[in-house]
Amino acid sequence: MQVDNLSIDCDFPGGNIIVDRMEGDNVYLHQDLRDTGIDWFYWYFRLRGAAGRTLRFHFTQSEAIGARGPAVSLDGGAHWAWLGTAAVEGQTFGYSIPPGTHDVRLSFTIPYLASDLAAFVQRHAQNPHLKKDVLCRTPRGRSAELLYLGQLTGMPDHRVLLTARHHACESMATFSLEGLMDEVLTGVGKGHWLREHVEFLVIPFVDKDGVEDGDQGKCRMPHDHWEDYGEPSLYPTVQAIKQLVPKWAEGRLRFALDLHCPWIHGGSHEMIHFVGDPDLAHWQRVERFCEILEDTYIDSLPYHVSNNLPFGVSWNTDGGAPRTFSRWVATIPGVIASTLIEIPYANVEGMTVTSETARAFGRDLAHALHDYLQEVAR
Repeated sequence: MQVDNLSIDCDFPGGNIIVDRMEGDNVYLHQDLRDTGIDWFYWYFRLRGAAGRTLRFHFTQSEAIGARGPAVSLDGGAHWAWLGTAAVEGQTFGYSIPPGTHDVRLSFTIPYLASDLAAFVQRHAQNPHLKKDVLCRTPRGRSAELLYLGQLTGMPDHRVLLTARHHACESMATFSLEGLMDEVLTGVGKGHWLREHVEFLVIPFVDKDGVEDGDQGKCRMPHDHWEDYGEPSLYPTVQAIKQLVPKWAEGRLRFALDLHCPWIHGGSHEMIHFVGDPDLAHWQRVERFCEILEDTYIDSLPYHVSNNLPFGVSWNTDGGAPRTFSRWVATIPGVIASTLIEIPYANVEGMTVTSETARAFGRDLAHALHDYLQEVAR
């Protein structure tokens, strides 16, 4: 929408907004739910022609501002910072656009898109421990990325599966995924051991179209990608995962980690936690990894085993057939542990989540994985 010289749009990768109206310096708007079956909170828009103005943004339909306020970028999405809660009042926030700023991005969270992954891959383009491939073509004609990293030249001692963005809007978890991958590709010590003994299969964007189109992805109707692992599967990426992973595993898939972000804010949604399994023996193996992680994290986001969400608590009560990714991957022969982690969007026990702190937590995940695999291989 454009009024005078002020324009607001979402016509770029990851963009999502519906502008109701603009009245002077007040903008009334809401997130686009599209085919999401419940209320959700992701939005991301571009503001142009507002340099030097102070604007107030009013969300008109539901809760849409997180624990650190909106995220803001003044360079077209290359760098981000949290605006902070001092600018927020209820579901309204104010922002004074710096003079000379021509492209302002505002978002519920810090986005992670295909361009970010491409930049990561380019940084490691000469690394023999990284191979990029294509999982499949999406319904909108995009390539769904597939990465192999680690031990790629012979039979590895272990295989590990990493997935993210079953729900398109859950971007902060992908920064942790990148940190984990970076530790494997460049790290010394534990990272070097992983690079030499483990083959990783990484699917960064399970809902690739949703990520690039700016969808919520959560509770997509008739069901979302995470719940698409029954028969038949609706989505090509899930169909491809179900076909590829069991063949690739060859009985050596030891660990599978699916990275997510939780609800908008509050309580356990501002704590890193793993989601429990109805199979008690399996969950105990996951909890052993959790204990190692709690003991080994160094200087990143805090994690405590006591924050985990056991099966039967809160929303984690579906013990039925393996229609979710977590249930399905646990059925693959050779898997020792498979689990889902929730990494908050903006705040973890009082510590700010940024792209860098999220990446640092990913490195801690890699260190814990090293210790865990060495323990179970004895």
